[in-house]
Amino acid sequence: MAKTKFDGVVEAVHYTPLRQVEWVRAYLRRGMVFTDRLLVDRQSLVEHLKSGKKLMAGKRLPLMGGTFEVTHPLRLIEQDGRDVLVVGDEQAEHDYLEGVPVI
Repeated sequence: MAKTKFDGVVEAVHYTPLRQVEWVRAYLRRGMVFTDRLLVDRQSLVEHLKSGKKLMAGKRLPLMGGTFEVTHPLRLIEQDGRDVLVVGDEQAEHDYLEGVPVI
C-alpha cells in the first residue's frame, strides 16, 4: 500500500461562537520534516488549502517523530459565496471538521 503524501496534519480545532474555525493546532511539513505543534489561524489555513496544499485530519503517534495517523483530508468548499472548511466528503453550511477534537 502506498503511503499517503500530505503537507500538514490538523490535530485539534477551536471554533468561534458563530461556528467558524478560529484556529487549529497542526503540524506542517517543512521540506522533509514536520514542524512542532503550531497554532494556525483560519485565514492561514484557507490560504494553505487554496495554494494546493493537502492537509489531513489526524494525530501524531507518540514517540514516533514525524509519523501520523491520518483520517480524512480537509477541504474548502464554497457555500453561499463564502468559504467553508470541512473534512472528507461532508457538505455543511458552516465550518465542521468532523472527527477533529475541539479545544
